Amino acid sequence: MTARIAIAGAGFAGLVLARELALAGGFEITVFDERDHIAGNCHTSRDPHTGVMIHHYGPHIFHTDRAEIWDYVQQFGEFGPYVNRVRAVTARGVFSLPVNLLTINQFFGKRFTPQEAETFVATLGDPRMGEPQNFEEQALKMLGRELYENFFYGYTKKQWGVEPTELPASILKRLPVRFSYDDNYYNSPYQGIPVEGYTAIAEKMIDDPSIEVRLGERYEPSMRDDYDHVFFSGQMDGYFGYRLGRMQYRSLVFERFEADGDHQGNAVINYCEQEVPYTRIAEHKHFTPWESHDKTVLFREYSKAAEPGDVPYYPMRLASDKKLLAGYVELAEAEEHTSFIGRLGTYRYLDMHVVMRESLELAATCLATPLAEWPSFSAPPV
Repeated sequence: MTARIAIAGAGFAGLVLARELALAGGFEITVFDERDHIAGNCHTSRDPHTGVMIHHYGPHIFHTDRAEIWDYVQQFGEFGPYVNRVRAVTARGVFSLPVNLLTINQFFGKRFTPQEAETFVATLGDPRMGEPQNFEEQALKMLGRELYENFFYGYTKKQWGVEPTELPASILKRLPVRFSYDDNYYNSPYQGIPVEGYTAIAEKMIDDPSIEVRLGERYEPSMRDDYDHVFFSGQMDGYFGYRLGRMQYRSLVFERFEADGDHQGNAVINYCEQEVPYTRIAEHKHFTPWESHDKTVLFREYSKAAEPGDVPYYPMRLASDKKLLAGYVELAEAEEHTSFIGRLGTYRYLDMHVVMRESLELAATCLATPLAEWPSFSAPPV
C-alpha cells in the first residue's frame, strides 16, 4: 500500500526527506511551498542583466566536516572550490575575520609569533571573570574590551537588535579565534559552492516521478487528514496559530546596487560600527571565482525584527522564547502523524549541512520504523 506524505516547505530539510523516501519506494510525496521557487532560502538564479549568480536570501557557502554529507550533496551537481574570507570595516581600519594572527598584529601594531599572540590575547581578558553568562562576557573573557568593542559590539547589536548582554554566550563560541594567518571563515575541510547554483541542486534532488511539487501553495494544518504523515518545516509556532505567543526571529532586508568591474574586492565585508545602518555588503560575483563578469551586483544587508509577513531567518532564542518553545514542543509532540523539521520547525540556528544531515538521519529512522511511530522532530529542539 502506498503511503501519502506531505512535506511543508521546499527547502533542503524537506527536499532531502522527499528524495530519500522516493528512493525507498512505497510513498506518494507532495511538497508544498508558498513561494514560487524551490531551495528555500538557498534559492539562486542567474541575474539576466549582469549574468551574475545571485543568492536571493543572502550568501550561502556549503561547508561540512562530514565526508558522507559532502559526497551526498555532490551527486546532484558540481561544486566549485570556494573559501569564505570575510573582511571587517571598523573604526580602526579594515581587518580580516575571524580574528586571527594577522588581525591581532595589524590591530595592535605588533609582529607576534603564534605563541606570543596567544599569550598576549590571554592578558586582555578579565582573569576574575567566571563562566561567561552572556555574549558580552564571553567576548570580554576571550578577546578583551578593545577587540570586542571594535569587531563585535556594534555588529552584534545591529544583527540581533538587543544589547549583547541579552544574548547567550554560545553565539560567540561559534566564531573561532586563530593564532595563525589562516583567514578561512570556516574550519570545515569540505567547502564549496555549486557551479550552477543551489536551485539546480534542489531540482535534481527531487527529480522523481513519485514527488509532486506545488509552488505558490501553502500547506495548512487542516490538510493533515489527507495524508498518512506530514513533515513540517515552517515555523513551529505558526503551525499552531501562535496560540501561545510568537517566538522571536530576526529578518533581513536587502538593498541591491550594481557597479562596473570589481566594487569591493571581496565577497563579504562586515561593517562593525553601530553608526553604519547595515551589517554587511555581499558582492555576489566573488562567490563564483571561476566566472568572469564585466558588471557586478551587490547587496547591503539590514537586520530587523521579523514581523508578520517577513521571512524569518535567525531564531532569537532568548529566555522568553525558550519558555514559549517548551510549550510548543508539548503541542508538537501531541500532534498526530506530524514531524517538525529544519531550522524553523525546531526553532534552532542550523547551517545547511546540518539540515541535510538531520533529514538524512530522520529518513533512515522513519524507513526503519512503522509509520505510526515516526518521531515528532528531526532533532530535539533544545
